[in-house]
Amino acid sequence: MLCGGLGFGSLALNAMLRRDGYAAAPGSSSASPAWSPPDGVPHFAPKAKSVIWLFMRGGVSHMESFDPKPALTKYAGKTINETPFADVQDPEKLKRVRVVVVNDANGQQRNKVYPLQVGYRKYGQSGIEISDWFPHLGACVDDLAVIRSMWTTDDNHGAQVQFHSGRHMLDPRVPTIGAWVNYGLGTLNENLPQFIGMGPRFFDKRDGHYLGPAYDSVALKVDPNNPLDYASPEGDVSAGQQRLGFDLVRRLNHLTAEQYPHDPELEARIKSYELAYRMQTAVPEVIRFDTETEATKKLYGFDQEETRPFGEQLLTARRFAEQGVRFIQIMHGDGAAGAWDQHSKLKANHSKLAMQVDRPVAGLIQDLKQRGMLDETLVVFATEFGRTPGSQNSDGRDHHPYGFSVLMAGGGLKGGIVHGATDEIGFHAVEHPHYVTDVHATLLHQLGLHSHRLNVPGHKRLEQDYGHVIKEILV
Repeated sequence: MLCGGLGFGSLALNAMLRRDGYAAAPGSSSASPAWSPPDGVPHFAPKAKSVIWLFMRGGVSHMESFDPKPALTKYAGKTINETPFADVQDPEKLKRVRVVVVNDANGQQRNKVYPLQVGYRKYGQSGIEISDWFPHLGACVDDLAVIRSMWTTDDNHGAQVQFHSGRHMLDPRVPTIGAWVNYGLGTLNENLPQFIGMGPRFFDKRDGHYLGPAYDSVALKVDPNNPLDYASPEGDVSAGQQRLGFDLVRRLNHLTAEQYPHDPELEARIKSYELAYRMQTAVPEVIRFDTETEATKKLYGFDQEETRPFGEQLLTARRFAEQGVRFIQIMHGDGAAGAWDQHSKLKANHSKLAMQVDRPVAGLIQDLKQRGMLDETLVVFATEFGRTPGSQNSDGRDHHPYGFSVLMAGGGLKGGIVHGATDEIGFHAVEHPHYVTDVHATLLHQLGLHSHRLNVPGHKRLEQDYGHVIKEILV
């Protein structure tokens, strides 16, 4: 019995199954007797309860953010072969990349060394070097774990899917890290979704894939009057009328359930409608900032036109984490590829984009810390790949999957630490290299989950899907 007239449509399907253990693929008969779905309880004592996942779409230049390379300025204008670092382009070192479109205009080797486009300095007691485009994050550096040795295998923007799922664009689609967290853990708040998404999504709109739509993120806007698509009645319906409608649908569904007592999808649908009804009230309340002080709003950059939009999303993220939402995913950078994709005019565009996010992200970390929430909230600041040491179009940098940086904070991680390194011109991850799923494995570990225990019969996972916990950054 459907409830389309009440306007819940696809939203109602986004919160099914997990709490009730109906996680196997529909119609699957391959489950062995020994297998059972997660029961919502962590595998071991967790260090963190929630994740705030910040993703910069397009490819942030690691050299002009969190891994400054003065050698680029020293050898500017020379070809890489004319520098002491010619071996970085040894064909054996370039074999990791799987090219989606051969001879594409982008994702190519760029040979003429391009100088740093911004200064940098050491911050904090740890003395970690951060670009001048990120001064507020620099001021928080003693709370950050800076991982400078990430690598991936996609040289085009399918790397956005790869960073979230661990699989290359040429592979079948598989669940994302947010979906696995949603699948593995029980809810902390029965009135809110487990997995929320904000901002411009990359082209793969799904998260759950073979886990099912229950594990997709629930798309949310920072608008108390209309935060969720399909989350309000289509007409002028009072709360009492809605309640009557829901009661009727529930009774009809239960009558159907008596005829089909072993239909997990029907039982899940009944529960999902109830959640959708409760979300109508709970979600807008979280998005209202009336109870926040002016000092808190200023911390997130509400007082500046450039920083306010992202700041509103991050304050919303803190409020949802405060209410027990497990995974809050926020993406920054409009456009098909993402606004951080600077093949030209890198200095002008990266400086503008950094201004939009630097102060709000630092404000989020400070706010979590002063509220005593940073220890139990894991913040990730990531992007799909870095940018080339060589120039493109004279004033830009191309896609660069061989080495780039990710920031992590809170959730039982060390602060004021640099882990891993790229070579002197930022080409390859040469010290403690980490494939993208190592970030996944680390946050799952902090949430109390063994990545190898997250499986569904009939869907074989590769070893690279599970990743390796980055133990060096754990407290």
